[in-house]
Amino acid sequence: MPGAGRLVEMGRATFRTAESSGLLLLLCAAVLSAALAQQEGENLSGLSNNPDKAIFAVRENSTTCLMVEFAVKFLVPYDVLALNGIDLITEQASFTLPRSAEIEGKCGTTESEIHISWKNRAYTLRIYFSKEFREKGVEVWKISKVQFVYDTSETTHFINAYNPGKHTASTHRLSALVTPAGRSYLCTAQQTLTLISSDHQKGVTVSMYDIQIQPFDISSDFIFGEPYKCITDQRERLEETLPLILGMILGLIIVITLVVYHFHLKLTAAQPQLPRDRSMYKNM
Repeated sequence: MPGAGRLVEMGRATFRTAESSGLLLLLCAAVLSAALAQQEGENLSGLSNNPDKAIFAVRENSTTCLMVEFAVKFLVPYDVLALNGIDLITEQASFTLPRSAEIEGKCGTTESEIHISWKNRAYTLRIYFSKEFREKGVEVWKISKVQFVYDTSETTHFINAYNPGKHTASTHRLSALVTPAGRSYLCTAQQTLTLISSDHQKGVTVSMYDIQIQPFDISSDFIFGEPYKCITDQRERLEETLPLILGMILGLIIVITLVVYHFHLKLTAAQPQLPRDRSMYKNM
C-alpha cells in the first residue's frame, strides 16, 4: 500500500499546483482588466478648425471622463558649446504641441491626469488635476501639477545641444485654473506656467491659450459642461464694451439736453414779450 500512499500525495500536490495556477491566472486577469478599464485616450484634434488647437479626451468604459481643448507653446532653454570649445551658451528652443500627439490618462473621483506624448515619447506633457473643498463648502477642481519631459538629443528643436539627454521640468505647489466642480474652464487669453527643469534648474515656460478643460463630472459624451470664464477674459470683455457703454450714456445725455432745450424754447415763445424800448412803457 506504500505505492498507493505515494499516488495520493502526488495527486494532492498536483491539485495544489493547479489551484495555485488558477489563483495566479485570476490575479493576472484582474490586473489586466484593471489596466484595460484604466483609460483609452482619443485624439479629436481633427474636429478643430484652428490649426494650432488640439482636442484630447480620456475615456473610461466608453464614456468621456476628461476632455482638454487648447493650444500650447513651449520655450525650453538648453546649453550649447561656444565657439571657443570651453564656455557654454544658453539657447532657447521654441515649439508648439502637435495635434498628432498620443494620449494616455486616468480618471478618478478626486484625481485625474492626462499624458500627451509625441516624437516617439521624446516629449511628454503631463497634467494632473485634483478636487478639493474651499471656503463655505464650495467644491472646485484645479490643475495641481504639470510635468514636461523633453529629450535634448532630439535634433528637430535642440540644435547641437551640449550633453544631450532626457530632462523633466515640473511645477511646485501649483493651484491653477481653479473652477467650480461640474463646470469646464474656458479662457482665450494666454495662461503661462513656469516649470523648473532637472537640467541645472532652468526655467521652462509652458503657455496655454484658447483653453477649454474639464477633468471631472462630464455628463455628456464629448461635450463640455457649463463654461466658467477666466477673469482675464471677463476683464478684456469689459474693456471692449466699456467704451460702447460710455458712448451710449453720453448720447443719451445729449438727447435729454436737446429735448429739455426744445421744451424750454416752446415755453418761452408762449409767454408775452415786454418791449425793450423803455419809452414805450409810458403808454402802457
